[in-house]
Amino acid sequence: MSERTLIQPDVHFIKYLKKHGGDSVKKCYQCATCSVVCSLSPESNAFPRKEMISAGWGQKESVISNPDVWLCHGCTDCSTYCPRGAKPADVLASIRSYIIEFFAVPKFMGTLAQNPKYLALLILIPALIIFAISFVHLDGNYAQLTQGSIVFDRLFPHSIVDPLFIFGNILAFTFAGIALTRFWKNLTTIAPAENKKGFVSVFIKTVIEIFTHKNFNLCSRDSTRFWGHLFIFYGFAGAFLTTALAAVADIVFHYKAPIPIFSPIKILGNLSGILMVVGTVVVSVRRLTNKDKTSSTYFDWSLILFIFGVAITGLFTQYFRLFEIPELAYSTYYVHMVLLFCLLWYAPFSKLAHMFYRTLALVYLKMNDRNKKQTIFNISMLLKFFLKL
Repeated sequence: MSERTLIQPDVHFIKYLKKHGGDSVKKCYQCATCSVVCSLSPESNAFPRKEMISAGWGQKESVISNPDVWLCHGCTDCSTYCPRGAKPADVLASIRSYIIEFFAVPKFMGTLAQNPKYLALLILIPALIIFAISFVHLDGNYAQLTQGSIVFDRLFPHSIVDPLFIFGNILAFTFAGIALTRFWKNLTTIAPAENKKGFVSVFIKTVIEIFTHKNFNLCSRDSTRFWGHLFIFYGFAGAFLTTALAAVADIVFHYKAPIPIFSPIKILGNLSGILMVVGTVVVSVRRLTNKDKTSSTYFDWSLILFIFGVAITGLFTQYFRLFEIPELAYSTYYVHMVLLFCLLWYAPFSKLAHMFYRTLALVYLKMNDRNKKQTIFNISMLLKFFLKL
């Protein structure tokens, strides 16, 4: 007789997936349509069929150590063509959110960031810290801000806010580094890398692909997600560059704020803010109008709304300053700072962390030549053609 294998499903893992957008995981009957139509599925051991099987059986360790789940870019081609409505894209998204929570350091922060009932608490922490800074600095006399020119340093002195901002980011990214190290070790422990390619060269190639959004552009059913994500990505990158240039202008060249509206730095900042606003609106409309194809969770919406909030308050802060409305300018700036601190301080625990986990997973896959595609005959495009008939 053949040897029996005892499978012990992780019920908690299955419940998590169902609660966080993967409620269709048990509908899969393993026909492999998803693996055939996926434009990103590798030539051998194609995904996401095997991931759907493992997730359905609650094989948590197998799933979270599998870098293939990060190949998925959420185009929903698989969900569109699935004959059972199993929505593999949603299941994979819930797996990725579980991975972020599972490897989070400290662990409780991963749990807090994914639970909407703790949102008020997470916002309250930076809100109180920043308010305390302004209250002490002004001796509680906020009326003085209505007199004279609008200078945001009067509300939150940069000599205090900047070190706090830097310290918070260092702490957050230290936690992220520990979590990502655990994630990487888990990948190499379960399936040791063959070291066919060096880490640095593969990392550079992966970053280039991320900046060009190469994989997003392979989706055949929905181009709006490509443009929405592209706008957010470059808006975020532009805002980061703007902050860096403004810091250099201040520290090195002693160029004091406010920076003129037609300065290259200010133009870059405004364009970046507009890109983030447009991008978040595009992805929001897509999610609201495609509820039958994909589910949207708190994990998704919290990041979208935080990015939108940071961008829109940043733009309006500037407009209120230009129109010399101190009450609105300072209050909007306060909200902007709170949202910005939330976005960056909680980055290792929110959906924003996916860009770090995905980058590492893609590097690992490329090091093992896992990303090779079939180039002679693209059967996925043929199947999509016949399914449309």
